[in-house]
Amino acid sequence: MYKLPTSLISLLIALLLVLFNSACSNLPLQEQKSTSGKTAGVTQDVASQPDENKPKRPKLELTQDLLYKLLVAEIAGQRGQLDISVKNYLELAKSTRDYEIAGRATRIAVYARDDQAAYEAATIWAELEPENTDAHQVLAVMAVRKGDLDTAMKHFRIVLNSSDGFMDQKLWVIANLLGKEKDKKVVHQVIDTLMDDHQDDPDALYAYAHVLSRLGDDEKALDVLQKLLGIVPDNINATISYVSILQKVGRNNDAIKWLEKSLEDNKDSFDLRMFYARLLTDEKRFDDARRQFEILATSAPNNIEVLYALGLLYLQADRLDEAQSYFERMEKLDGHTDEAGYYLGRIAEEKGDTEKAINWYQSVQQGNNYFDAQIRQGLLIAKQGKLEEARQHLQGIKIENKQQKTILTQAEAELLTEEQRYSEAMEVYNQALAENPGNPDPDLLYARAMLAEKIDRLDILEQDLKTIINNDPENAQALNALGYTLADRTDRYQEAYSFIKKALEIKPNDFYILDSMGWVLYRMGRLDESVEYLHKALAERSDPEIAAHLGEVLWVKGDKAAARDIWEAALQQTPQDSKLLDVIKRFNP
Repeated sequence: MYKLPTSLISLLIALLLVLFNSACSNLPLQEQKSTSGKTAGVTQDVASQPDENKPKRPKLELTQDLLYKLLVAEIAGQRGQLDISVKNYLELAKSTRDYEIAGRATRIAVYARDDQAAYEAATIWAELEPENTDAHQVLAVMAVRKGDLDTAMKHFRIVLNSSDGFMDQKLWVIANLLGKEKDKKVVHQVIDTLMDDHQDDPDALYAYAHVLSRLGDDEKALDVLQKLLGIVPDNINATISYVSILQKVGRNNDAIKWLEKSLEDNKDSFDLRMFYARLLTDEKRFDDARRQFEILATSAPNNIEVLYALGLLYLQADRLDEAQSYFERMEKLDGHTDEAGYYLGRIAEEKGDTEKAINWYQSVQQGNNYFDAQIRQGLLIAKQGKLEEARQHLQGIKIENKQQKTILTQAEAELLTEEQRYSEAMEVYNQALAENPGNPDPDLLYARAMLAEKIDRLDILEQDLKTIINNDPENAQALNALGYTLADRTDRYQEAYSFIKKALEIKPNDFYILDSMGWVLYRMGRLDESVEYLHKALAERSDPEIAAHLGEVLWVKGDKAAARDIWEAALQQTPQDSKLLDVIKRFNP
């Protein structure tokens, strides 16, 4: 005999309290970590049985051998020596015939990825506590791994027919367990076989369809839902699920037709009509969607989702007064000031009421629109001629990530640039980029490069754009900007051409890059090719700068009439564009 140290005695007392006075379902501390492996997670999905349903536990004599093995098993588990822990707990499960100990032995064996020990422990556990679905889950998985599907089915049926949980939860537990196995076909085979006895059960069919869809078999899920709707044609949930899967597989027209047919028989179904309205919105049938939401608003005048949707749809249609009325109704409902206030600010800004827009943006204190509302507020303050106050406001905005910090830096620098305070704007960029010199933000580098072009610092522009390109060789925007600047501001035409050519290979239909290619070819004297690219660019986007370039090349080619036609058409759309006016003045004063 030997005397246990005081610390071990304390641990032993704690163990006894856990094992003999509680459910004993906790794992060793190491098991709190997430795992991945062939057995990890097998028993995590089904809750333990309520205490009143459990069989009586045996009265155990706390012998020295039993206490010693418990102590060794737990200490080994705490130290990560899972093989020792499994060995001792399995021996205890066999000798004590205590289902709590058998359950703990099973869980530790599963965690240790010891299939044989898990099978032995779970067999004992299921014998002692036959209604416990956790034990049957383990035995089913072990049987699958041995290729014994008959035995697996026996245990899975016990899980499926248990009183615990809903049918779809239990089916998905089974699918999730099998999803960890290498043979994915087994999942479908087991689920299909389990459903043989439930083909007339609407709840089972509904669960079956959901599991099939989550497993990626959407066509079969549609077939199952059709069968379900044949049994209960008025089941709204089944109808919505059917339409959702149609939409998922890209059969949107079929989804809309099915919903329209269902609504004929269920005109008063709020959920069905709401789903229909959302689907129409997704399909960009905004007028039709708005009519459906108006019907919903009649039956539920204070429904937040309906008011919000109508506000957005009227805003999209540029019907500002109607949009405003819905957002005002929404704002009066408790807890929705932030959502409504943002859009009321957008509407006031669109109407030119700067003061009211600022007040609405100021009311947005949280939520998804908080950051944008505060940025817009700063820009409007600057618009009132209060640049320093605007800068202070921007600097005080709460940010949550690096992207927001970048946006704030750009916003402040742009305000200074608009006031032609270029050196101060450059300093804003310099300070922001100096915070992370080893990994400069490409958006800030690009913005600084564009500012450098304005102040004739092409050295900075070239350095920043080449840094972007070195870090991201496929960055078409940087390639194009560098190529265009070299073509427009230097005589390094061949170098410019190579940058633009690469950008065009990455984005062959980008009108900016097409314009750049036309411009560099013009500078290289390849006028016919230049005209071809500039025509393509203008076809992609009616832009005054492209029109200015195309007109100039046509004029130089000698086709002055065509040049005038291009310029006159552009002037009708943008009569005040400075670049367009400058080129016309140079060639046709």
